[in-house]
Amino acid sequence: MTDLTPFPRPQVDQIHFHRTELSVILSLYGRMVAAGEWRDYGISTLKEVAVFSVFRRTAEHPLYRIEKRPKLRLRQGQYAVIGMDGQILKRGNDLKTVLRVLERKLIRAVD
Repeated sequence: MTDLTPFPRPQVDQIHFHRTELSVILSLYGRMVAAGEWRDYGISTLKEVAVFSVFRRTAEHPLYRIEKRPKLRLRQGQYAVIGMDGQILKRGNDLKTVLRVLERKLIRAVD
C-alpha cells in the first residue's frame, strides 16, 4: 500500500491532554474566569510535555502552567502546577489533587 499524500507528515509522538484531563482543567478554568481571576489560556503539545497555560490578561508570560510529563509518572508525578516565576507549586499523579493548589485562590473572606 502506498501513501498518496504528496507531503507525508513525519511521525512525531506528542504528549496530549486526554478528554477527561481537559474536563477537570476546564472546570477549574471556568470557575476562575467567573471569579474574575483568569482571562485567557493556551494549550501546547510537545514531544515530552503537554502544557495548559493560564493568563490573567492576554500577555507574553502565563500566570500558571499546568504540565503533563508522562516520563515522570513513576518518579515525582506526571502533573505539575508551575507559577509565573518557574517555581513548582504542586506535583503528583492525581490531577485533581494537584489542581487544588489553584482552587485555594477561589476561597476568600466575605465581608
